[in-house]
Amino acid sequence: MPKSHHFTRLLIDHSHEVTLHGGVSLTLAHLRHQYWLVSGRQTVASRLRKCVTCFRSKPEVSSQLMGNLPYHRVNPPTRPFVATGVDYTGAIELKSSKYRGNTTYKGYIVVFICLATKAVHLEAVTGMSTEHFLCALHRFIGRRGLCQHMFSDNGTNFIGADNALNAKSIETDIVPKLAERGIQWHFNPPHSPNFGGLWEANVKSTKYHLKRIIEGTRLTYEELSTVLVRIESCLNSRPLCPLTSDIDDLDVLTPGHFLIGESLLAPPPEQPTIKVSLSNNYIALQRMIQQFWSRWSSDWLSYLQNRPKWHQTQPNLKLNELVLIKDDRLPPNEWLLGRVIELHPGADQLVRVATVRTKNGNYKRPISKLCRLPICEEETGSSSSPQ
Repeated sequence: MPKSHHFTRLLIDHSHEVTLHGGVSLTLAHLRHQYWLVSGRQTVASRLRKCVTCFRSKPEVSSQLMGNLPYHRVNPPTRPFVATGVDYTGAIELKSSKYRGNTTYKGYIVVFICLATKAVHLEAVTGMSTEHFLCALHRFIGRRGLCQHMFSDNGTNFIGADNALNAKSIETDIVPKLAERGIQWHFNPPHSPNFGGLWEANVKSTKYHLKRIIEGTRLTYEELSTVLVRIESCLNSRPLCPLTSDIDDLDVLTPGHFLIGESLLAPPPEQPTIKVSLSNNYIALQRMIQQFWSRWSSDWLSYLQNRPKWHQTQPNLKLNELVLIKDDRLPPNEWLLGRVIELHPGADQLVRVATVRTKNGNYKRPISKLCRLPICEEETGSSSSPQ
């Protein structure tokens, strides 16, 4: 039998179903009882890769070339925290007091991180509601200055905070003052933690230090706030670039250099013996800040250009293409089947986010959560919508 004939494909499909969706060797062995296929193993393997039943049992998610970094990560701002990412950690059990008979309640940590300098600001909160987050945001702005751009996932507290800041009709005393600041909020696509890898990694770093400090003990709110300040100083003293073996290279660039002019864990400098006027001191300080940003551009920015994965360009998703929506809570056989109804290409015209219509409604998902069914284009275009 010729390898590219339609009747050959029908024979392979029949043997594949008779052998209960067997592998290449089993399907080919069953076929050879009556037929001989030219380039049999390659032909059968190519056909079995298009079996929808086998694909649904072991689906493969889509991928695309790693995109460029956002604008606010590769362009030096006027000061830190102008563009800020925010996220919550998991719940922490706190106690109401250090005396006997105290009650326990849940606490959380809000992680603010500067997109340009990786400077971290930690806030302890006692709830995940919009009101609790707005109070934490007010404390953050009061100590770090106003931020113009805020990046986050699609948490209900973040969406509620954005709606509250835009509505300007809140009865509390805190929100109207924040609404006048003009913070522009940017949300990642739903279920796409890889779009917020910067703050996700710092949530992990915060929990890394926290677990080793508390060691399972319950803290009060004051104790947790004190511990978070110490963790914040450690995170802001991390080197931005890899350390070298040069004995003279002692001054490594850290996020603390953009906050106070040096690492937060470094010993204080000696007092100068010669008195310097305030104007000359201010000029020297500005020159030092410019040197920090120069090192940021030459060292840290070049280090960010490395792309550890997703090196090749893949074919874009197409409209009306059938996909499976990955759900970590369910086995692959129960993943929803959907049809792509809208594409959201990036600046390089590569599609990394798409809107899919399913029986439960429309979902906006990254392609890392979508599995393309191995169906040819003519079959995809002629098939009906999933019910």
